[in-house]
Amino acid sequence: MKKNLVICILTFGVFSIINTEMGIVGILPLISSHFDITITDAGLMVSLFALAVAVAGPTMPLIFSGMNQKKAMIMVLSIFPLCNLVSAFASDFTIALTARVLPAFFHPIYVSLALTVAGTSVEEREAPKAVSKVLMGVSAGMVLGVPVVSFIANATSLMMAMLFFAIINALALLATIFLVPTQPVTERLTYGEQLKCLKAPLTWISILGVVCLNGAIFGVYSYLAEILGSVTKMSENSVSIMLLVYGLANIAGNMIGGKELSSRPIRFVAIFPFLLGVVYFVLFLMGELTVPMAVLTCIWGILAGAAGNINQYWITSVTFDAPEFGNGLFLAATNLGTTIGTTICGLFITSIGIRYTILGGVLLLVLSALLILLRVMKYSRVSIEDTKPLAIDAETEFV
Repeated sequence: MKKNLVICILTFGVFSIINTEMGIVGILPLISSHFDITITDAGLMVSLFALAVAVAGPTMPLIFSGMNQKKAMIMVLSIFPLCNLVSAFASDFTIALTARVLPAFFHPIYVSLALTVAGTSVEEREAPKAVSKVLMGVSAGMVLGVPVVSFIANATSLMMAMLFFAIINALALLATIFLVPTQPVTERLTYGEQLKCLKAPLTWISILGVVCLNGAIFGVYSYLAEILGSVTKMSENSVSIMLLVYGLANIAGNMIGGKELSSRPIRFVAIFPFLLGVVYFVLFLMGELTVPMAVLTCIWGILAGAAGNINQYWITSVTFDAPEFGNGLFLAATNLGTTIGTTICGLFITSIGIRYTILGGVLLLVLSALLILLRVMKYSRVSIEDTKPLAIDAETEFV
């Protein structure tokens, strides 16, 4: 019972952090209006946070790997609410942005530790189930965080929405302090052992593929609220509903993606960019029509959920000798992709208008497709079920 409680707290802690990271997406138009800045400048709230996570992903978990795990989690969960409070009451955008980006450097510490603690808090055969429960916090941050924060902001004020981040962080902090047992470090890989996987070209091709694929999705998604409001002409409440629909579809996509990756991974990964490309093409053509946009947003959400599984698979399948470092690389690559995607899509908005945001996503999608095909065609198979590579000729496809 106590172990299940700990896992639930870890899941809530991950949710509190992802809620801070992604919840801001639904209120970018309000931030733009409140601080009298462009929507592209407001997008820095997303892109710089993601960039900080990308930088910290492979480094911060290594630096703090020798620290008592509970103390490290408490440290992270203390920084988040304090910085969110500063952002909520800031009257200057630079101060709000700085206070938002600072805790992002500590984001990978908690997420990596939560996965580790969950896996070691139960019997070995139950570890995958425990880890999967913690990962639900990521989906919950998308499903609940974005629309709930958007609803709070529209119903009350921007400040109250920002305070919601701090309140959730504080609740996770209190639960961790009083209910999570101490977690001393028992085993630690050397830096050299973990960094060895970076010598393989396959690792870098996989990382770049994930950067481009995640950028293609989140570069456009970061401006979804603005697209629905300005192009589709939806009301603020309708936009909140569509963000919720996108999040719920994301969970369905997670389940579909997991099933496909367990049965025919390479085939699924290889065709994925083309499936998303079709959706983006239709989104561009029908962006002004409410009903088609609602349907397409749902389909897009399903594909985005599956992409999360793909991103994790694509990197962890080549970092099997250093799983914790692989998680750090996964966080770094996805958040770097978010930064690049948001920046590129922001340039399209500034240059030719919000309607053409999707073109930035298409550009990155083409690059991701080329990198995925390069890995499929030129490099050998790696089994995600086993922890060792399968020696297969370069032309062999995963089946």
